[in-house]
Amino acid sequence: MSPTPMDERGHERGHERGHERGHERGHERGALRALLPALGGHRVMVARTCAAALADQASLVALVTLVAYAVGSAVVADTAPGAAVFGTVAGLVLLRAFATWREMDLSHDLAYRVLAELRVRVFDGLARSAPARIAGRRSGDLAATALGDVEALEFFYAHTTAQLLASGAVFGAGTVVLAFAEPLMLAAVLPAAALLVLAPFVAARRRAEHGARTREAAAQLSADAVEAVDGLRELLAFGALNRRRAQLADRGRELGRAQRAESAWEATAAAVRDVLVVAAVLGVVAVAAQAVAAGRLNGAWAPAAVALALGILAPVADSAAALSQAGGLRAAAARVRAAVSAPAGAPEPARPRTLPAGPLGLRLRGVRFDYGGAPVLAGVDLTVPAGRTTALVGASGAGKSTCAHLLARFWDPTAGAVELLPAYGDPVDVRDLADPDLRRAVAVVGQEAPLFHGTLAENLRLAAPEADDAALHDAARVCGVDRIAAALPDGYATLVGERGATLSGGQRARVALARALLAGPRILVLDETTAHLDTAGDAELTAALRAASQGRTTLVIAHRPDTIRRADRIAVLEVGRVAQEGTWAELAAAGGAFAQVLTR
Repeated sequence: MSPTPMDERGHERGHERGHERGHERGHERGALRALLPALGGHRVMVARTCAAALADQASLVALVTLVAYAVGSAVVADTAPGAAVFGTVAGLVLLRAFATWREMDLSHDLAYRVLAELRVRVFDGLARSAPARIAGRRSGDLAATALGDVEALEFFYAHTTAQLLASGAVFGAGTVVLAFAEPLMLAAVLPAAALLVLAPFVAARRRAEHGARTREAAAQLSADAVEAVDGLRELLAFGALNRRRAQLADRGRELGRAQRAESAWEATAAAVRDVLVVAAVLGVVAVAAQAVAAGRLNGAWAPAAVALALGILAPVADSAAALSQAGGLRAAAARVRAAVSAPAGAPEPARPRTLPAGPLGLRLRGVRFDYGGAPVLAGVDLTVPAGRTTALVGASGAGKSTCAHLLARFWDPTAGAVELLPAYGDPVDVRDLADPDLRRAVAVVGQEAPLFHGTLAENLRLAAPEADDAALHDAARVCGVDRIAAALPDGYATLVGERGATLSGGQRARVALARALLAGPRILVLDETTAHLDTAGDAELTAALRAASQGRTTLVIAHRPDTIRRADRIAVLEVGRVAQEGTWAELAAAGGAFAQVLTR
C-alpha cells in the first residue's frame, strides 16, 4: 500500500511533524542549566558582570545601613553625623550609581553576545538536521524557534547568573554582621530567606506550564500571521481573508489569555515575596527592640540592624523573582537546546574519500529506507551509467523523491548503499564523502525550489558565488533564464522578491535549474522540476540540457509521458522496488507496472 496519496513527501512530513512536536514537548528539566555552557566563552565578561553586580548590591546595603545608623545615633545618642559619615554616604551614592550603570551595561552586553552565538548555533542545528526537522514545519514556527525563543532567553543571561551570585555573597556577609549584632535576628531572617529561595522551585512546574502556554500561543500566532502574509493573494482570490482575519483574532485572544494568566501568577508570587520580606523585617524589629530593652544591643544600632536585614533580603527576593521568570522560560530553553544539540541527519565521515575527476554514474544497491513507519524503499537496485539519462517513474508514494533525497544525502538509507561510480576505480559511497564534495558532484532540483529575496543574479550564484558573468550567462541561456532577465526592468540585477514572488512557477523552475547548472554538477537529479512548464517548454528545456550535458549523468523523476519518453532508460518503482527497467519501447511493449503508471 502506498504511504500516502500525495507521494512519499506527505508520509515524510506527517511523521516528521509528529516526531518534531514530541521532541519539542519532551522533558524540559535542566533546559536552562544546559544553556549555561554558552557563557563559557565569555568568562572574563561574566566575572566583570558579577563584580559589578556585587558592587551594586553591596553598596546599596552599606548605604542604607550607614544612613540608618546615622539616624539612630542622632535620635538615641543625640549625636550629629560627622563629615566622615557624609563623605562616606556621598561616596556610596556615587559607587552605587556607577555600579548600577556598569552592571546593566555589562550584563546586557554579555547577554546580546551570547544570544548572537545562540542564533547561529540554532541555525546550524536546523541546517545540520535538515530536512528531518524542517519537513512539514511551518515557517512561522521555525522563526519562533530561531528568533523568538532565543530572544526570550535575554533575561536569563542578562539578569539571572550575576544577580544570584551577588545576592548570595551579600546575604552571607550580612547574616554574619547580624549574628554579631544579635544572633536571635537570624531566626527571623533565615526562614524568610529559605522560603524565598524555595518558592520558585516549589512552583516551577506550574510556572513552566504558564510560560509554555504563552510561548506556544505566540508561536501559533506567528505561524498563522506568516502564512496569512504568504498566502494573501489566495485569501483575496477565494474570499477567505475575513475568515483568516477572524482566525488571527482568535489566536491573539488566546495569546492574551495566556499572558494574563501568566501575569496573574507572577503578581501573586510577587505578593508572597513581599509578605515574606515584611514579615522578616517585623521579626527583626521585634528582636531588636527586645535586645535594646535587655541591654544586649545599643539603641543606635537597632535601626541599622533593621535596614541591614531589609537590605540583604531584598536582593534575595529579587533573585527569587529572577528564578521565577527563568522558570517560565524552560519551554523556550528546551526548544533552543533541542535545536542546538540536534543530531546530524547525515553525519560527516571520519575519513572522507576523494572523488576522482571525470564523469560519474550512480547506483542504488539494495537500498532500504523508511520514515519511522512502513518501508518506503524495500531493496531498490538501480544503476545509471555515466553520461546517461534515466527516468524514475512510479505511482505517488512509490519512493521516487526518497531516492532523490538519499542521493542528496538528506538522509542515509537504513540498509544498502547509495554509490557514485567513477570511470576508473572503486565505487564511492556518498556516506564517505565530505559534504562540500558531495554538493559539488550531485545537484538535486525539486519541483518547489524556492528563490531568495535578492537579485536574479544573486539567486543564480547561490551554489557558485565565484562564477563569472560569462558562466552565469551560459547557464541562463541553456535554461531560458536569459529571456526572463531580458523582460525584467533591471535584468539580472532585478530583485525577484521573497521566494521569487515576482516570477511565475515556470520561471522559478528555470532559475532553479540554471542555478544548479552553474555549480557544474556531474550528476543532476530533477525531481518534477519541469512540472510547472507546459509541454513545449519542457521539450525545449530537455533538448537544451541534453545539448549542454557534456557527459553529465541525469536522473529524471517525472509523471509526464513526453518527459519520460526522452530518457535513455526508464526505471519503474513499485512497492519500494524497481519492478521494471528498459527503454520506452521495451516497457510499452511489456505492459505491467509501466503501463499502469501511464494510465494514471
